[in-house]
Amino acid sequence: MEERPKVKIELSTIDKVIEVLGWLALITLWGLIVLNYSNLPETIPTHYNGLGQVDSYGNKTTIFMLPVIGTILFVGMSILNKYPHIFNYPTNITADNARQQYTNATRMIRYLKFAIALIFSLKVFKTLQTATGKSGGLGTWFLPLELGLIFIPAIFYLIKSFKMRK
Repeated sequence: MEERPKVKIELSTIDKVIEVLGWLALITLWGLIVLNYSNLPETIPTHYNGLGQVDSYGNKTTIFMLPVIGTILFVGMSILNKYPHIFNYPTNITADNARQQYTNATRMIRYLKFAIALIFSLKVFKTLQTATGKSGGLGTWFLPLELGLIFIPAIFYLIKSFKMRK
């Protein structure tokens, strides 16, 4: 692998806003569980099918899997985001384009961190509602929303990266 320039990326206002929103979504994820755990029945939904219907149940302690996995992903992506020179790019990285490509890539990772924390928070919220009889599952809207929150921005940033080559 060729040696890429290591450039310190300064966070813009939008980067800072997305970062704060991500942390708030992660805190919300944990807060929802901490505040509602004692009100949960012993058996709760643990899995949903593509239509958002419950297709598996388990012990209420399994609700902690969502924030644990979400936190691991969030923190892992936060650490990864400090090393944009190791990312894969659709173009050769040079001293001339490194700052622009790294900024775009780190912004995409930052947005994806926020999206993941938001998706996990929504899933916990809907699981809490379903477990307490206030909802019948995630709903048919959840999977398209989840896929849209992840893939539309990823495609946007990828296209932006390709356009920066020119």
